[in-house]
Amino acid sequence: MTVDPEQPDPSALAEAARVLRGGGLVAFATETVYGLGAVATDERAVAQIFAAKGRPASNPVIVHVADIGQARSCVVAWPEVAEELARRFWPGPLTLVLNRAGRIPDIVSAGQPTVAVRAPAGNVARGLIERTGEPIAAPSANRSNRLSPTRCAHVLADLEGQIDLVLDSGPTAVGLESTVLDLTGEPLRLLRPGPISSRELESALPGRGLVLPAAGESVERPTSPGRMAVHYAPRTPSFRVDSSEELARISDRQGMAVIAIGAGSVPLAPPLTPVFRLETPDEASRHLYETLHHCDALGLRSILVVMPPDRPEWHAVRDRLLRATRPVASSE
Repeated sequence: MTVDPEQPDPSALAEAARVLRGGGLVAFATETVYGLGAVATDERAVAQIFAAKGRPASNPVIVHVADIGQARSCVVAWPEVAEELARRFWPGPLTLVLNRAGRIPDIVSAGQPTVAVRAPAGNVARGLIERTGEPIAAPSANRSNRLSPTRCAHVLADLEGQIDLVLDSGPTAVGLESTVLDLTGEPLRLLRPGPISSRELESALPGRGLVLPAAGESVERPTSPGRMAVHYAPRTPSFRVDSSEELARISDRQGMAVIAIGAGSVPLAPPLTPVFRLETPDEASRHLYETLHHCDALGLRSILVVMPPDRPEWHAVRDRLLRATRPVASSE
């Protein structure tokens, strides 16, 4: 169903809410990426998310809420730090990990005692949650480990026939998954970098420590999505180099698409080699998945990414690329 992103048709939202309350699956856009939603308190419905995506049971999903009040119903306790962060950044792309309330089934949190919650921005997502009257569990609407969808067409390419309804509200505004922050201990831990930077979090939490993840860090039993070693990956074999100089040393670029991220120069490409440039952190965040989806559809031999610099403003983009690509030497 096509809906206006600013003024979605109430009847479309009502139909999607009816599907969700009946135990079905609905894909819908948040400001970050399209999510595949089920009522978070319905264990059988959430199990259908894992089946449709082929998602391992060890990988938890985020619970999307309409507001702070609904978030509080999903957790054992709502500390002052959660209140401060939610009032500053919600609705928006910040996910908070807290101790899970009993109404949230084990499957949502992969058996962990915690739950990841956020209040998404965007009238479609917020309107859907409000009309459903329940929190909605929703990982990205794609096959497990594949590229996150930023358009309805990306959802259908991966999951058509696996879900009951898609609300098509056009491309997402942010284009990169939410920042995830663990509030269950001291110091606080950033689990996944995202649109809200570590600097913004530190400025909102003066005097509190914040532990940052190692680049591309993965764990066997994550408390947050997005921490698997291989994730966000195109179907086309994808590799990375750290500089344009390293790219220049690759002589055989036939059948290869090049994505240059950052403001560095790119060596002259052979004829018929598609080259895409994402020069700023904001541009790369909004268009990274769109560009990778486009390259994936070209049917080429490989995709080669020139990585952005290792600076704080690029950490979220680098995190996704470290999971989506391999060092170029591994292609030999």
